[in-house]
Amino acid sequence: MLEPNGPLSPEIYWRRRALAIGVIIVALAIVIWLVTMVARGGDSAGADKAAASSTTSAEPSASETSSTSSSASATPSGSAAPSASTSAADQPAAQPCSDQSLALKVTVGQPTYRVGDQPAFGTVITNISSAACSRDLGAGPQFLVYTLDGQRRLWASNDCNQDAPTEMKTLKAGEQLSYKGTWFGTTSQPQCAGDRLQVPAGAYMVVAQLGAVRSAAEPFNLAS
Repeated sequence: MLEPNGPLSPEIYWRRRALAIGVIIVALAIVIWLVTMVARGGDSAGADKAAASSTTSAEPSASETSSTSSSASATPSGSAAPSASTSAADQPAAQPCSDQSLALKVTVGQPTYRVGDQPAFGTVITNISSAACSRDLGAGPQFLVYTLDGQRRLWASNDCNQDAPTEMKTLKAGEQLSYKGTWFGTTSQPQCAGDRLQVPAGAYMVVAQLGAVRSAAEPFNLAS
């Protein structure tokens, strides 16, 4: 402080100078602290925004991971199918197909063949019942050729094929199975007895048969 009268003493001068310098240093420290806090506050806000941005951009990755997980989880469930089939095996087997539960349809490859050709036949078996059923189809349905009036049987595909092994097939409701056969154009008899003679030119018909189930006849011709 100033003396009432006269100049300051050196001791007082240096004390005041030191005090002023101390005040300046404290003020600078406060300013630096404020600037630092403001700067940190801005960085913190920026970091929060960055974190929010990072979280938002990570959402698609999360959904992709979820989708991938779903696909991956489908594989084990697919590999678990044997267990499901094992359970199905424990269930009762399908009932035998009665003749009333099946229908046959026969077809001819073309309406006219020449004598010496090998006419091609086809048939479709359909389970017309409302439930699955099983049937021995080892020999398949047989094809039978008759004269057009149906009075004389000329050939049957099973006459000379009696040793077909048993083959059980299960048909679901409405399911179909198709079979094909070829006729050499000669006669035959049950148990493959007698001679096999060439059938002459004329009009004929073919029928498919499985047990007591018969299809409608389909006509065709042999030309000379």
